[in-house]
Amino acid sequence: MDKSYKLDSHQIMPLAQGHGACIASGRITVEGLPVRFMYREEPDHSEDSGWRFLSGAESDEYMADGRNHGAYDVNTIANYDRSIIPYLKSPAGSVFEKVPGETEFKAVTDWQP
Repeated sequence: MDKSYKLDSHQIMPLAQGHGACIASGRITVEGLPVRFMYREEPDHSEDSGWRFLSGAESDEYMADGRNHGAYDVNTIANYDRSIIPYLKSPAGSVFEKVPGETEFKAVTDWQP
């Protein structure tokens, strides 16, 4: 199944290069919703940054379907939502949330993947 992404490849600019790969929800890449929840795990492999990006509108059922998320370069997701860029050097174990109406992410201390 081919996905119709919100951004075309020619729209991707070098905003946050060199961070590696991440997992992002189709709510962001296909539907164009902003990143509202992001966390960093220990990387799964050498190319993985450990970053996971969600819109906050994903149910467990939605995420259980592998077609609803994928691996992307972190730079690609930064092009969807530039507000993630200041947090990309945060260590594994970091968790951030941005509530609707807010412009800044806030650290979350009571959540674990």
